[in-house]
Amino acid sequence: MAARRTAVLGTVLTLLSAPVLAACSGSSEDDVRVAAQNFLDDWSGGDTDAAADATTDPGAARTLLGQTATDLPGATLTAELGDVTVEDGTATAAWSATWDLAAAPDWTYDATLELREGEDAWQVVAEPPVVHPELGEGQHLLLSRSLPERAAVTDAGGTPLFTPTEVVNVGVDTAQVTDLPALAAALSAATGVAAEEITADVQAAPAGQFVPVITLRRPDFEAIRAQVFDLPGAVFPTDTRLLAPSSRFASALLGRVGAATAEVIEETTTDGVAAYAAGDQLGLSGLQRAFQEQLTGTPGFTVSVVSADESTGDAGQQVAAVDPVPGQPIRTPLVRALQDAADGAVATQPLPTHLVVVRPGTGEILAVSSNEAAAAGNALTGQYPPGSSMKTITATALLSTGQLTPDTPVACPGTTLVEGREFENQDQFDLGTVPFTEAFAQSCNTTFIQAGLQLPDDALAAAAASYGVGSDWQLPVDVFSGSVPADSTGTTKAADAIGQGQVLMSPVQLALVAAGIASGTPAVPVEVVGGDPAGPAPAGPGQAVLDQLRPLMRQVVLTGTAEALADRGEVYGKTGTAEFGSNTPPDAHGWFMGYRLGGPQGDLAFAVLVEGGRSSSAAVAVTDAFLGAVG
Repeated sequence: MAARRTAVLGTVLTLLSAPVLAACSGSSEDDVRVAAQNFLDDWSGGDTDAAADATTDPGAARTLLGQTATDLPGATLTAELGDVTVEDGTATAAWSATWDLAAAPDWTYDATLELREGEDAWQVVAEPPVVHPELGEGQHLLLSRSLPERAAVTDAGGTPLFTPTEVVNVGVDTAQVTDLPALAAALSAATGVAAEEITADVQAAPAGQFVPVITLRRPDFEAIRAQVFDLPGAVFPTDTRLLAPSSRFASALLGRVGAATAEVIEETTTDGVAAYAAGDQLGLSGLQRAFQEQLTGTPGFTVSVVSADESTGDAGQQVAAVDPVPGQPIRTPLVRALQDAADGAVATQPLPTHLVVVRPGTGEILAVSSNEAAAAGNALTGQYPPGSSMKTITATALLSTGQLTPDTPVACPGTTLVEGREFENQDQFDLGTVPFTEAFAQSCNTTFIQAGLQLPDDALAAAAASYGVGSDWQLPVDVFSGSVPADSTGTTKAADAIGQGQVLMSPVQLALVAAGIASGTPAVPVEVVGGDPAGPAPAGPGQAVLDQLRPLMRQVVLTGTAEALADRGEVYGKTGTAEFGSNTPPDAHGWFMGYRLGGPQGDLAFAVLVEGGRSSSAAVAVTDAFLGAVG
């Protein structure tokens, strides 16, 4: 686009023609060139008063140039003066106009200025063709701008995930309201929007203005229709929006499309030039926002000359047109059947619940699901203590250092004391001395604390890093890659070994850890097929360690804390209960992370978090529902 300047209407005039000559040169052609140049300089430089004063009718010119600024809002002008001819007190000056239209391609055309010789100087004739050669008396320009159809965000198979969908805008017509408190209370009861918020918005709006309350898909509106349809003042205009299959469908990753916000427009503004405008349907979050330019494409426009008198019904004469340029689609690794199964599984829980599915060996994110009670973004960016699901990483460190093997006898007392702080197993169960495999399967905290304290201080962080934990992933949509300190000592080191202390993890990163264990080749996360790698692939702990770790995770399902999944195929995993907060007894999250080999959708790795689930059984139940739906 043409370079912008700070002036209100235009840029500094670009002159590629002869140098400026003084009016006293004695040459009529030079004098005409000076007059034309000054006019264009003032107009394109934003000084319309000065430009109008240099015409035969300053008042008419001021109106004409002001109307043009209204017709082409936010546009800036670059002008190039061409040939000048003079004959018998009149002159013409050819020039070319390039309008940098706000959030649209440039518009360039050739035009001519008519000039007359006045008493002291040449003056531009104040007539409509000054602006455009096709513009006549009683006419003005009409700019119409349009975006192309938004390019698709597809699933792994190439099927678009967003389609035009009918919505109902539930709102209030302020002119029809008879009892605002009653109306606000009824709308609040039906929609969940606070009555105080509705009341304040209506009171702040002018009479007769539509005040939006909530936008619902048609089926969701029909569910509350009987509660709201006959309320005095409530109105329900319909619209079409580009929506995913459901309001929660991989929303943390995909994001949503809606009317451009000031923040998004600012985000797409470069050197003061906005790529898009208010009212445009743009990506507001997720991949839709991260790939804004690629998906939105380039706007097009038409300019027409129309009658200033709207009553004439003049359709106008089109004088310029640039077709919009469609964007390019992106393909995600999401699998619709897995996303649907995940959505159904998390919906079985009333507590905030997340489930992320990853393809072992590739790192492709196959499903990202959060239920209605949850903040969807936490599936990717949430920072939670992982509890005993961390024992997969602690076991990796213990096996890597050779401190023990799956058959090593280990003590599993009900409690253990570290620097005066007592740690315990759930309900203080005591297994006595058992093989490490059984301590892992039964999630014996005291075993892992005692063994973990013997590790080098940085061993746990190194084991985590071998699966990619703590990596600075460069992704279109941010994820939290987890945090495991390398310098913990004493009680903090003890707590870290069982996923408490200072260890934090997100559901997606824990699913990536499970995927790395399953495949033996930890991979970087993939949000877009064919996109740039998120970073270097993690090194992995080595085949010898994985050969010992996998049977431990299988035993968790066969005879341990996830035995409820024993009939769901070849499932491996680790449960986790992670305490948080200061309540007595403490609140706790429920986790399950693991993988399944084989099945209709191939090998799958996953992590489930039930926030405040108090035990891992809730997460195991969600996993069971997911695997049951997958088949």
